[in-house]
Amino acid sequence: VYNIAWYEQKAVIVLLALLYLGVKNIHLGPTLPAFLSENVAKVLVENFGIAGIGTVEEDLALFMGQ
Repeated sequence: VYNIAWYEQKAVIVLLALLYLGVKNIHLGPTLPAFLSENVAKVLVENFGIAGIGTVEEDLALFMGQ
């Protein structure tokens, strides 16, 4: 599971590189990027397991496999 924050524009390049490499279960936040249309977001969720980030506690439990 990878956690990418959208604080800088280079996060888009990081996301595209991870998708190109076939990495799945990427968590984006604090919100999903505004440039993703509903259809594109749906494809990314279904094929790559893209998801939003949660609370600190939820994310720690997820990343630690609890």
